[in-house]
Amino acid sequence: MSDILVLYYSRSGHTAQLARLIARGVEEVPGMRARLRQVPPVAPVTELAQPPEPEEGAPYVTKQDLHDCVGLALGSPTRFGNMAAPLKYFLDSTGAEWASGALVGKPAAVFTATSTMHGGQESTLISMALPLLHHGMLLLGIPYTEPALSHTTSGGTPYGASHVTGTKGDNAISEHERELARALGKRLAEAARKLAANG
Repeated sequence: MSDILVLYYSRSGHTAQLARLIARGVEEVPGMRARLRQVPPVAPVTELAQPPEPEEGAPYVTKQDLHDCVGLALGSPTRFGNMAAPLKYFLDSTGAEWASGALVGKPAAVFTATSTMHGGQESTLISMALPLLHHGMLLLGIPYTEPALSHTTSGGTPYGASHVTGTKGDNAISEHERELARALGKRLAEAARKLAANG
């Protein structure tokens, strides 16, 4: 089995839900397995270390996860049209992986959740894509051959999977959002499998 790393930060659980749907899509591809991981939160006061394992959700990511994976799906809620600070903090710590080329040539995809339709989904997805391009990854989006992309009235963009949570965070993930998240995971896994076969 080859692992696709599905790495995310999630505060209210919406991005984590998308991560699980993407993982489901990954595992629709024979020989591919999703490795769900999250980044720990950051705080202004750093004297107190985070526990080695989170109280809930996926385990915390390690740098070895980046080396082990054959592809990466990266997710974050939006923070003023940008990725959340914990994910940026983790990416900023991957200089050694950049220097060694640990991620070069591996396929990648991005996903996000926002409270409103125009709350910065596409700019957040692009903010996550930029460091992946610097790492030499091969960025994948969602093509319009996916029917749900033309019919969604909530989340889902050609840049990556997304979910509109509502201002109170009570919107369930729509069927179109679900389809697009699974489709992105499946596309990422298929691309990784093809690259490995030709490598």
